[in-house]
Amino acid sequence: MNDLLLNISTHKLFPNRVNLFFSPAVNDCSCGNKLQLYKTKTRGIATLSLGECNAHVTELYCQCCNNIYYPEDLKLTVPINSHFSFDIIVYVGTAQLINHRNDDEIQKSLQEKNISISLREISYLGKKFIVYLALAHHECQDNIKNYMKNNGGYILHLDGTCEGNSPHLFSFIDELSSIVLGNIKIPSENTKQIKPPLEAIKKVYGDPIAIVHDMSSAIINAVEAVFPEVKDFICHLHFLRDLGKDLFSVEYNCIRRYLKELKARSALRKMVRELKVYIDQDQNLKSCLSHCMKKDFFKKNSDSLAPPVAFYLLATWVLESKKKSHGYGFPFDRSHVDFCDSLQEAYPIMKNLKKEMPEGAPKLSLAKLSRTVNNVSLTHSLKLIKEKISIFDELRDAMRIVAPNNEEGLNDGGDVEIKMIETGVKKFRESEQIIQLAKTNIRFKKMVKQIDKYWDKLFADPIEIKIGTEVVMMQPQRTNNMLEQFFRKIKSGSRKKSGTSSLSKTLKSMLANTPLVKNLNIPEYVEIILDGKKDFAERFAEIDIASVRAALQHEDEVARKYPKGMVKIFRIADLPNKISMFDLKKNNLG
Repeated sequence: MNDLLLNISTHKLFPNRVNLFFSPAVNDCSCGNKLQLYKTKTRGIATLSLGECNAHVTELYCQCCNNIYYPEDLKLTVPINSHFSFDIIVYVGTAQLINHRNDDEIQKSLQEKNISISLREISYLGKKFIVYLALAHHECQDNIKNYMKNNGGYILHLDGTCEGNSPHLFSFIDELSSIVLGNIKIPSENTKQIKPPLEAIKKVYGDPIAIVHDMSSAIINAVEAVFPEVKDFICHLHFLRDLGKDLFSVEYNCIRRYLKELKARSALRKMVRELKVYIDQDQNLKSCLSHCMKKDFFKKNSDSLAPPVAFYLLATWVLESKKKSHGYGFPFDRSHVDFCDSLQEAYPIMKNLKKEMPEGAPKLSLAKLSRTVNNVSLTHSLKLIKEKISIFDELRDAMRIVAPNNEEGLNDGGDVEIKMIETGVKKFRESEQIIQLAKTNIRFKKMVKQIDKYWDKLFADPIEIKIGTEVVMMQPQRTNNMLEQFFRKIKSGSRKKSGTSSLSKTLKSMLANTPLVKNLNIPEYVEIILDGKKDFAERFAEIDIASVRAALQHEDEVARKYPKGMVKIFRIADLPNKISMFDLKKNNLG
């Protein structure tokens, strides 16, 4: 079968460039005169189905009114003055943004289709795909609005993401339809820059039924200014996350700093490496290690365990204490605290095992581990943070979200009866313990103040939604999880494509409307955007190429650090001297 597929590939079917002929579909001008030959030319184009082709183009004109007629089929196949067809643009965009394939993989797959393309061109076509999609989205906004109206309206979620010194990528999404409505990249999160996109959404889609967001004062101020009458909800996940960070981030940062200075992890890693080499060189020890990995080995406790193997298991267990985390991130996961607890538990046994090491075994220095376990400052910080964590986890339990044993992790929507949650949080807030802590500890005082301040936005009554003739009572999703999940997918996809963990550079170069790609998983949205066309290649052919190029130029100008041509200035070695020769007090440009 593979041989058959190979033999019917584009490269095998069309080893030489295919000749295609394009001419206008009409022979007569709209004025009634017979069209005359204007010119013929041959140009190279590439299509997904045929590979590299020679396009023989015929243009006609009218001697009477001077109208020039171009081949319509060519316009539907490839953008004006472009080499690569619409179906290649769609292929590259889909491969990059939905399947998360890197540019090298895409280049190789296109070469197999007899299409020669550079990596730079692949990157450019990926951006072109986003621009075409954004323009199609803009053209269909009225239809999207009608779809959401028939769906009962829309509940607006807004949130942003950034990494390092990257700009903030902000997205606006409807909870009911899951459609991304708009996106914007801004240098920083402030009210002045968040208001315009909110105003644009209001102008196109009208007022939402409700709005869900985090505790950012910039977002809250922008929402209150643009949608003063709309019900406003605070995301429970963000609320808890911010409370936890305020409550014990100081102690957590101290613990992280102490661990870095004491170098316990590096000491453990060195011991693990040396022990693994030692174990691999001894068949008995190697068999012992393999045997202890069998199911129920540690439940029986009937077999012997060699000291080098036991020490190796303990050391790796401590190093991998992060496995106790649930993927929620700080403050829900506290990997440094887990490391300290694991080390504290394992260290006494490690001391005893060191005494039992056979001759020739690696010399294991426990000095750094001892200093870590017995460090007074670290111990004090651990005591303080554990007291605060226990209180925080009580509130976390009351709010019934991101529970430690929840299999859905951060994808948990937290769908629990809101009144039950409100009752639990009220009981927590009014407990004697919390009242006393708020009197004596400024952090707990701030926590209580935050709970009181956002109470109405956290525990609002369900809202009424009309879907046709049916009335449905709905509690808006109490987390921004749809955006949290959305941004995580963008980041994981980018990491998969680039192979790097840092996304600062990716977010800088990413087009603002990249998140619209998420909508392509929604069949109703795809149907709206296609607007009766059979596929995206056919739909994109309808869009004015001038609009596409203007949008790409705008994105290029926004992303550019300096004005075009500045690189010539940077190459002037004696620029200060040359500038000093000008009359700096006058406008020499006239």
